[in-house]
Amino acid sequence: MAEDLVRSAPVSRPDHQYLQLLLPLLVYLWSVLPVFLNSLYFSQDRPARGQFREIVQSCDFREKGVLNDRYLEHSYLIRLRSLRLSSKQRKVWFEVISIHLELVTRTTAVAPPLHLFTVDGDEQPEPACIKPARRPTPCIIFDSDLMWESRRLLCACPPCFVKDNGISLLEDKDEQTSLEMKHRKEEDDLYRKFARQREEEDKRMREEFRDEWEKELERLAVRFERELQTKKKRPDEQKVLTLRHQQEREDLEKNMTLRRDKKKESLTRKLLEHERAATAALVEKQSREMLELINEKRSEYMMAESLYLDEGDGYTQDALPYPSQAPIPAPPALSKFEVYSDPIEFADIDQIAISVAQEDQKTFTDLVRQLVGRCTSDIEKARTIFRWITVKNLNTMQFDDNLRGDTPMGLLRGIKHGTESYHVLFKRLCSYAGLHCVVIKGYSKSAGYQPGVRFEDNRFRNSWNAVYVAGAWRFVQCNWGARHLVNAKEVPKAGAKGKSDSLRYEYDDHYFLTDPREFIYEFFPLQSDWQLLKNPITLQDFEELPFVRSLFFRYGLYFPDSHTKAVMYTDATGASTVRIAMPSHMQSSLIFHYNLKFYDSDGDSFDGVSLKRFVMQSVVSNIVAFRVHAPCSGAFLLDIFANAVTPKEYLTGEPMKFKSVCKFKIACEELQTVMVPLPDCASGEWGPTKATRLFGLVPITHQDALVFAGRELELQFRMSRPLTDFMATLHKNGVEEKRLSKFVSHALDDDVVSFMISFPEEGQYGLDIYTRELGGILGDGGGEKHLLTHCCKYLINSSKRN
Repeated sequence: MAEDLVRSAPVSRPDHQYLQLLLPLLVYLWSVLPVFLNSLYFSQDRPARGQFREIVQSCDFREKGVLNDRYLEHSYLIRLRSLRLSSKQRKVWFEVISIHLELVTRTTAVAPPLHLFTVDGDEQPEPACIKPARRPTPCIIFDSDLMWESRRLLCACPPCFVKDNGISLLEDKDEQTSLEMKHRKEEDDLYRKFARQREEEDKRMREEFRDEWEKELERLAVRFERELQTKKKRPDEQKVLTLRHQQEREDLEKNMTLRRDKKKESLTRKLLEHERAATAALVEKQSREMLELINEKRSEYMMAESLYLDEGDGYTQDALPYPSQAPIPAPPALSKFEVYSDPIEFADIDQIAISVAQEDQKTFTDLVRQLVGRCTSDIEKARTIFRWITVKNLNTMQFDDNLRGDTPMGLLRGIKHGTESYHVLFKRLCSYAGLHCVVIKGYSKSAGYQPGVRFEDNRFRNSWNAVYVAGAWRFVQCNWGARHLVNAKEVPKAGAKGKSDSLRYEYDDHYFLTDPREFIYEFFPLQSDWQLLKNPITLQDFEELPFVRSLFFRYGLYFPDSHTKAVMYTDATGASTVRIAMPSHMQSSLIFHYNLKFYDSDGDSFDGVSLKRFVMQSVVSNIVAFRVHAPCSGAFLLDIFANAVTPKEYLTGEPMKFKSVCKFKIACEELQTVMVPLPDCASGEWGPTKATRLFGLVPITHQDALVFAGRELELQFRMSRPLTDFMATLHKNGVEEKRLSKFVSHALDDDVVSFMISFPEEGQYGLDIYTRELGGILGDGGGEKHLLTHCCKYLINSSKRN
């Protein structure tokens, strides 16, 4: 009945001025509706009826003047818990309460009509996004969720429930801010304690060195006086003695200064470790308190929701509540790909983080609310926090020296200067968003690590996070997701700025919710439970795992041979092979390169020959193989690079940038056969596979990289698309390239290109083939030709016996 009356309210009819005179009478009639329903449903339960009257009286809000954060609705619903009602009675009383709220609202102030509410970007209204298009004066301030519930009841619309309610729905901002201020005071007290400890230790160290300095000076003075008094010395002898005394004093001063500086550095390092540990413990406590506050508010909200939801409602069964206590570590049931397959799925969420990152927030409460206010799941919350952290380029950010250390910007400044860490910041922000997050300590194959190195001390210690989202613990590494060290060849040369320039900020999605089976290749936790693997591995197993980088997994690469280890041993001939498998969808675009150098030095040549010429790279089907022939006994470092390019990009002939995907230590303990280097051809893979993949040049006569021939050889290819300007060069160790140019030629016959070689002598030869696309002669820019591009190469053994 109330719904029909509201629908017929003449707010937009021409005669509404006359009908508005009846509003006081209608309000009076509607105001007795709760009393009538109270008598109707509680006529057999006088105690309950009296309790409800007390609830209505205690929750009267005419004096408050505003509705904020569902206070009134929650007050009614939470107090209804004391009544023993059936599910049906709860639902009816919830409608009674909602109508009562609407009636009192209309008597307290003039509320905007329903048709004056619009929705952001959608015709269908949703909770927390409805806003008044224009607001009459005077007007009550509406909480969007409460207004939506009132509108749902009055318009007889079906209820709409969000699986993951926003943080603004679960708690009062003032309470969170108040707790943050309490935490800030605790941090201030801790920082003052740190400052006192530093002053005390510095004072103690200065006093120790002053006392020691005075004792040493006294010892020198006594010895000098004794030497002068032993016997009379001539003036020139006294002068020599005085000069020697002064020199000893200067040497003592230098020695004492070095010792003092070294001890101060050691003391500072110990204090910093102590301060980090104390700060981490405080953050752990504060995060726990923040989560307790959020869980308390979440529980109140869920209890209130349960008062008017039937147990059999489908939407209550579909939404799994976020756990109030942190679950024990366990392997996730779903892989990252099953949770999300492409970062583009978070495009809108990422944009929120990028936009928020353009401003400097003063408190964590404001920051997190701006980040997660529109998030509808725990994954989106973790994602927007992760992206906000990784968006910040600390190399370009300038910080005020007066920044407080317990603010978002203060923590970022601390991270830049090495006094704070990414994992502590991520954990803190997760607690403000109501997410369980832990800091995990262990070893990592980070900058400076080489395959085969043992984890025996505190070197390569690292920390990272695990956050509980999508029903499982999942790894997050904000530091590696935001920045990485450039390769040695990419480090700026002399004259560049400080060492921070070697840190390149480049977002890497691999380190967000990384699968445990991939994460274990780079990170080993001290507690085996936090490997999140069904079958945990040992530290020795971790050391033996191949040294791979995130790009390895981004391209979907894997090792087809189970015996592939971080250290690969050669056979008696000095040979060892590393094989990498590619997924089918990447075979047409992936290009590999490699570099070989000595393991213990930067030397990359042996007897004046590049070590690259002792590696043969070939591709067969989806397997790329690197066969290394050690030129001498010892250890070598094989670095394998990859890049995904299209044929169009490759055919331009422009230089391409390759990134490391994995590294191996090649150990040659003994060598019984001396290997000669391969012919000095262009770097890269051997065989015609690249010609087919990138140039559409299909081999007719020879499909393998290694060819056995007599004194003459003909290679034929069929062109699947127009190519032109073919060129072939012949190479042989110890013979100049110019002398061999006359022994190779090529010919075109329709779509078939043939290369004819006459070998001047027996031996091993290398053949390089170059070409360019016919369409590139005119060029995309109007006249500039594409460069001749390396197409493929063959290794040919010429002998009369073949």
